[in-house]
Amino acid sequence: MQVKMNGNVSFWYADLGGLPKKRPGLPGDRQADICIIGAGYTGLWTAYYLKKTNPSLSIVIVEREFAGFGGAGRNGGWLSGGFDWSREKYLKGSSRQAVIAMQRAMAGTVDEVIRIAALEGIDADILRADNLVVATNVAQMERLIDDHKTMLDWEVPAEKIGLLSAHEAAERVCVAGVRGGLVTRGMARVQPAKLARGLAKAVERLGVTIYEGTAVTGYRNGVVETDLGNVRAPVILRATEGFTAGLKGHEREWLPLNSAQIVTEPLPDALWDEIGWRGHELLSEGAHAYCYAQRTREGRIAMGGRGVPYRFGSRTDVNGQTQDATIAQLQAILFRLFPQVKGIGIDHAWCGVLGVPRDWCTTAGFDVASGIGWAGGYVGLGVSSSNLAGRTLTDLVLKRDTELVRLPWVNRSVSRWEPEPLRWLGVHTMYQLYRLADEREAQGLGRTSRLARFADKLTGH
Repeated sequence: MQVKMNGNVSFWYADLGGLPKKRPGLPGDRQADICIIGAGYTGLWTAYYLKKTNPSLSIVIVEREFAGFGGAGRNGGWLSGGFDWSREKYLKGSSRQAVIAMQRAMAGTVDEVIRIAALEGIDADILRADNLVVATNVAQMERLIDDHKTMLDWEVPAEKIGLLSAHEAAERVCVAGVRGGLVTRGMARVQPAKLARGLAKAVERLGVTIYEGTAVTGYRNGVVETDLGNVRAPVILRATEGFTAGLKGHEREWLPLNSAQIVTEPLPDALWDEIGWRGHELLSEGAHAYCYAQRTREGRIAMGGRGVPYRFGSRTDVNGQTQDATIAQLQAILFRLFPQVKGIGIDHAWCGVLGVPRDWCTTAGFDVASGIGWAGGYVGLGVSSSNLAGRTLTDLVLKRDTELVRLPWVNRSVSRWEPEPLRWLGVHTMYQLYRLADEREAQGLGRTSRLARFADKLTGH
């Protein structure tokens, strides 16, 4: 197994010609109306909508590395508008109609991101595409049938979703052993680093200052402390997603779950003729050990999955470098689904972290008394969810009475993760059980394995 590049943040930056030069750091103490911690999608979208709504606001963003260094520049490029969190968990503190309203608001983020990209001249390789989840065994297909029914029960428009036969799924993408699929329409593919870099430039044009190479060491009411000075601001917004556990006092708030990807060298046209994938669908398999893929602009396959799911003590990777074992796992998934590509080289591998709350459901909120707000815990849906988070935080901070501030993810109370070694044992046990469940189902078990159901109960997934 040979990979030309491992780490260096992600392939998406290699596609841009390399890592960007960092903007200047914080030049000492300063004041602002609003200070945002983190220059990923959440921080950038929030700054964008705040400044568009009230141009007079003085807004600064402090970022340890560079804008788009984290999940914004490493994700799978799925602008999905999806709602894969537990509707029942949101329902406990809300109403059915409020949960449906949130589901619709999330779906609307696809059009909104595309609209802003066009408005601001951001070229992010955005291409409208369907999401296709394929089943490669009977148990997976049964789950897709159940998912389809659940979506209809929760008023997802019938014209937006559909079950596919084995032939219909294979006509779209020729996956080995496909038994059927579930298609969701109205999504899009993006080049994530292009979106992050373009959005950063857009907020700068509006007058927002981004300080890069500036590490936050702590924050409290009205003050953000960094290694280069303090920012005093009556409003402080935390937008650190998978890196939240690295902040003092937040070690157990959101678990940094690892996700890794590989990308192939460009495939020849003859191979694409065999595979199909002419619609550039966002592709995944209905296995418990999650995988996701896209066909890139220049004709590569980018394949992602969990690999080593969690590092002890909520540690994060170094500059995106991932383990050889993870690369091998992803390559095995790629070759299993697409045996046609055996012999095709792997140009790049990398990893990153995504934020996972204890109940696996995202949240956004703002405490008026302290002036501190937050958003994240997207559990892998951050490309689209971060846009809604930015608009929601804008309305909360500016005290606007809108539908967004009444959505059930606002100001939710979520339990903290257990101390070590319990959370390490729990997460690793969960994914080991998922892998065993997938093996049993692949061997002919005609229903969802009880091992997977136990794994879900173990961690509240």
